[in-house]
Amino acid sequence: MLTVDFSRFPLAPGDRVLDLGCGAGRHAFECYRRGAQVVALDQNGEEIREVAKWFAAMKEAGEAPQGATATAMEGDALALPFPDESFDVVIISEVMEHIPDDKGVLAEMVRVLKPGGRIAITVPRYGPEKVCWALSDAYHEVEGGHIRIYKADELLAKIREAGLKPYGTHHAHALHSPYWWLKCAFGVDNDKALPVKAYHKLLVWDIMKKPLATRVAEQALNPLIGKSFVAYATKPHLPKLNEAGADAK
Repeated sequence: MLTVDFSRFPLAPGDRVLDLGCGAGRHAFECYRRGAQVVALDQNGEEIREVAKWFAAMKEAGEAPQGATATAMEGDALALPFPDESFDVVIISEVMEHIPDDKGVLAEMVRVLKPGGRIAITVPRYGPEKVCWALSDAYHEVEGGHIRIYKADELLAKIREAGLKPYGTHHAHALHSPYWWLKCAFGVDNDKALPVKAYHKLLVWDIMKKPLATRVAEQALNPLIGKSFVAYATKPHLPKLNEAGADAK
């Protein structure tokens, strides 16, 4: 289940991609399939080991084209172990709402992104997330849980302040909002509640079969109750300087 829409976020074979806070690796795997040179980074060592196993399995199965590479590594989003301007593309999906110093993370992403490079940022959407917080304290008051809810304008302002230029936004995963509302209402750890079980079965069916009915329904509902807000931006090229050190015209 991808949150980033690659039709709006073009990826070329050979692009060097950082999936920051990769989690289980869903976006990293897609980038690998598209021929990128992928680095999947997360602070969770257990998840990184699983991502590395899947990378190896994908290579063995021939799922990635020739020239594609994939590396999984532990790391700190606030102190990325890469030189300046190392990546053509950076993806950070459902991560920034967990990190107190979100401006510091943005600064690190901008540092390692090449001029002209592209960045995709996804966070929980304000409205659906407010419902979850209202229904359940346990949903967000956990170690490593969500510490803030972004309004779209707030996130875009921070993106601009970091030196990036937003070029597009959309919402995703509308069918998942009611599932999390049910989880929050019946208990976030209570997977045995009948409404939760029934809706989970629907989501699994949707993800596995991709039926037209649910695809159309989700597209129609995304602007209203999409669970995620997605923003795309580029890092501008710096103006060239002439020999006197002034901007070249």
